[in-house]
Amino acid sequence: MTEVAFHFNAPDKQAYVCRYARKALRHGARLVVVGSQPVLAALSPKLWAVSPTDFLAHAFASDGGQLLAASGIVLAQRLDNLPHHDVLVNLGSEVPAGYEQFAKVVEIVSATDEMDRQEARARWKSYAAQGVAIVRHDLKLRG
Repeated sequence: MTEVAFHFNAPDKQAYVCRYARKALRHGARLVVVGSQPVLAALSPKLWAVSPTDFLAHAFASDGGQLLAASGIVLAQRLDNLPHHDVLVNLGSEVPAGYEQFAKVVEIVSATDEMDRQEARARWKSYAAQGVAIVRHDLKLRG
């Protein structure tokens, strides 16, 4: 069964995705980040410039072919025809259709955006109603 983890109180969701992705890749996981086109378009340059000496190579699901198959990070608007199913990072407002094909789903929740927090509560309820066990990580406690 898919493991779902909510990471609450992210001061900057996209910066947190970059840190999470770097750590996951170092541990051998491959990621799919799902979200709207504007969200993914804003995330892409941040992945290319994680730090002055580091970047996270990635592809858009629409790139297709060998590039997509070779990418450890795939940015997608939908979960169709993806090359791997290790970790799904959801940046969308709803539970993504097809999340069950992934070993792990990570939901990142803003520390300051009340609408994002309300949408996360609805996603939590949806996962719980489906009988999914949920792990909670409070990023504020990590300091």
